[in-house]
Amino acid sequence: MSDTDEPKAKKQKTSKKDRKPTGEKKEKKATENADGTPTPTYEERCLAINILASPLASKKSTKRAHKLVRKATQSKSLRRGVKELVKGLRKGDKGLAILAGDVFPIDVISHLPVLLEEHNIPYLFVPSKRDLGAAACTKRPTSCVLVKAKTSEGKEIDGKDIFDELVAEAKEYDPNSRTN
Repeated sequence: MSDTDEPKAKKQKTSKKDRKPTGEKKEKKATENADGTPTPTYEERCLAINILASPLASKKSTKRAHKLVRKATQSKSLRRGVKELVKGLRKGDKGLAILAGDVFPIDVISHLPVLLEEHNIPYLFVPSKRDLGAAACTKRPTSCVLVKAKTSEGKEIDGKDIFDELVAEAKEYDPNSRTN
């Protein structure tokens, strides 16, 4: 053996609690996406809404609306998208329409408020179509959803209390239900 060849030292075994964690996971902040990009706040999202987005739900109501959409998706009492929402209206579906306020071009949803008022269906705007799509359990942003009051089997939806609160809030803004 030469001077450079030294016998390899044996590794000492250490107990699990003495080891240093090698792959510590970073705790992601509530303001970051999974890819590390910052998510905009409610106020930042409100800056991107179009002129039609009235009545805009408050921050608390927006969270409740997203929670309701998630529950409606699980109970299969939801219609996603403009085409499906209009088809549901023609078939006589009743419920609560939630529209995204940052849809561009505006012509995509500009006919919906009038159509919903004709069918006496309350509606609210939320600031972000991306968040609405995520709440509806889709990868794509969704411009509008119709939360039906009852499932296809005729049962009540899971978040009936949230549904009733949001319908009451949407009817406050409805110009047809106000008396002068």
